[in-house]
Formats: sequence, C-alpha cells, structure tokens
Amino acid sequence: MIARFNIVIQLGFLFRASESFVPLASDSSRLRAPILKLSRFWISTALAASATAEPALCETLNENSTIKFEDHHPKDSTDVLRRWGCSDCDISKIFQRRPGLRKADIANLQLKLDLLRGLGITSSDLVKIINCRPRFLSGSLNRHFDERLDYLQAFFGSREVLLKAIVRNPSLLTYDFHNKIKPVIATYSELGVSRQDLIQILLARPTLIPRTSLCNEKLDYINRTGVPKHSKLYKHVVAVIAISRIETIREKLANLEKFGFSEDEVLDLFGRTPLVLTLSIDKIQRNMTFVLGTMKLPARVVLDHPFLLFLNLEAALKPRILLAGKIEDMGLDPQIKGPALLRALRMKEKRFVNAFINCHPKNVADELMQFYRNAKCVKRLAESSKKNLHKGFPF
Repeated sequence: MIARFNIVIQLGFLFRASESFVPLASDSSRLRAPILKLSRFWISTALAASATAEPALCETLNENSTIKFEDHHPKDSTDVLRRWGCSDCDISKIFQRRPGLRKADIANLQLKLDLLRGLGITSSDLVKIINCRPRFLSGSLNRHFDERLDYLQAFFGSREVLLKAIVRNPSLLTYDFHNKIKPVIATYSELGVSRQDLIQILLARPTLIPRTSLCNEKLDYINRTGVPKHSKLYKHVVAVIAISRIETIREKLANLEKFGFSEDEVLDLFGRTPLVLTLSIDKIQRNMTFVLGTMKLPARVVLDHPFLLFLNLEAALKPRILLAGKIEDMGLDPQIKGPALLRALRMKEKRFVNAFINCHPKNVADELMQFYRNAKCVKRLAESSKKNLHKGFPF
C-alpha cells in the first residue's frame, strides 16, 4: 500500500512536469516530441520499479507482522516463564515441584507473574517460593491485592522488608486479608508487642499468622512466666505460646514436672528460655535421662543451665562425656570435671578439640581423637532408617 502511494506521487509529478515543459501550440512541434518521449520513459520506469518493489515490501510486512504476533502470544507456560526471566534450570525446578503448572492457563499465569514482577520478585525468588509453596501460583493473587499491598507495605515500613517477608512466606499474598492478617496483627499489638518486634517474629517464624490462636489459659501462661512487656524475650514468649496448641503446652509442662519441677518453675524456665517450649517431649526425656542417669547431676541443674536440653545427645553431649571419662582413666590434664564440665559442654566443636585433645602430645592426641570420633559415630537405634518427610518451610 505504501509502494502504491509512492507511485501515485511519482506519476503526478511526471504529469505536472510534462505539462510545464511541453511547449504551447505556438511553439515549434520539433521541441514537443523529445519532451513527450522523455515523460513516457519516466512513467514506464516508475511502473516497472513499483512492480518489483511492491511484492518484496508486502513480504517484509508479512514477516514483521508474524514476528510481532509470536512476541505477544507465548505458546505455553514454559514460554511464559522463560519470557518472565526464568532460566531453563529454574523452569525445571519449578515444574519438578509443581508439575501442574505445565498445563496452567497462560493468560492467568501471565497476570500473576506480572503482579509478582511489580513487587520486585526475581526468578530466583520465584523458585524459592514454588519450592516452599507449590500451589502458590494455582491460587488467587488478585483478591484485595492493592489494599493488601498498601497495608503490608505500611506495616513492614519499606518495600525491601516486605519483599523479604513475602519470599519467606508467600502466603502473605493469599491469606484471608480481613479475617486473618489484620486481626492477628491487631492481637499482637494489643498484647504489647511492638511493630518492629512483630516484624522480627514474622521473618523468623513465617507461619505465625495462620497458627496464632489465644485463649484465657494461654494468656494466663504468658502472665505467669513473669516476663515484662519491655523485655526482649517478651515477643518470643508471646509468639511461642500463641502458635502452640494448648494440648501441646499441657503435655510439655507435665513432661518436665515428672522430673520433680513444679509448674511455676517450668513456666519460669519458659520465660527465661522460650525455645524450650519448641523442643519435643522425646528429646527432653532423653536428655534429662542422660543428665540424671549418666552424668549423675541433679535435675535442678537444668533450670540454671537450659542449654543441656538443647544439646544433641548423640553428636555432642554423650561423646564429650565419654571423652571426659577416657581422659580421667588415662590420668591426663586438663580433665573435664567439676566446673569445667559445663563449660566444656558449651564450647564450639573446634574450641573443644583444641582445649582437650590437641593440647596433648601427638600420639596421645591421635588416640583421643580416634576415640572421640568413634563415640560420635554411635547413632541412635534405627536412626538411619528415619525418613525426612518435611518439605517446604521447616516450621
């Protein structure tokens, strides 16, 4: 069409030129003939050029239109993810975690990815999100999206912190906004947890919002821990008790009471070390049994040294106590006994080895190191047959 328009312009110019250059009737006829021949030559040349240029131009336009059509219409979800910025490796990981995305609706998937791009989420972030929440892109993201985004950004204080929280827990974009997110944040605020403290808890415990539930009994436990609201431990005490089931709290209280502690002493321990409430009943029983039966220490030592409940029995607590007995049998110094015992149990591995093994001559050190390694290799019965069934967030 452009070629034809150019030809019309050229022909019009030629006809106007021929009229201006052709002599009038009073002029000599000998001058008229050469000019008319020249005009006919110009017209035939322009028509021939248009006949060859027009098909090539049309073909070029068709090719360009085809390329533009392919650019704006991805073929499948793989093409959508690739154009969004994901590499083939990223796409493979995403499909491995969520195979259903292979057959996802292209337009719907493109809309959700555009929303995520507006938040600043990258392809590597998307891989982490899908790994933790495989059904994330299968749910609805545009429900109250703008209102939710404004509220969360005002709460977290900046887009960077909000993005970090979303990557840690993508469900912040899918939780019920009016019936879950806002009421839970308001609840912690009423309990005296500041906004900055609550942000730290949300980043440390991504599933805080869906798991939070409070009742009069839980509030009584929080008060009985004796932790003031201005304390740095207060937010942890409130969060751990709020996300725990009331039945679980009762069972863990009763488990520690079996070793001679009163309920008030256990709650005081929770107030000083809130993470004790996150330990399983089995771990507390096994560590307490070892402390009382093998180490021959009184139960109350745990109240003053709660770290004894957190130590790995097979990898740290038991091997170091066995090594202490070996050093005593060999009559070596320094020995791991008395006040040095608890100090040695708190040491990092490298410091412990340097303090009680490498300090001896090489032949003695090699013998002690071999004994220590053998003690660490003794695993709990059937431990190797356990399967890790946890996927996603380990909370």
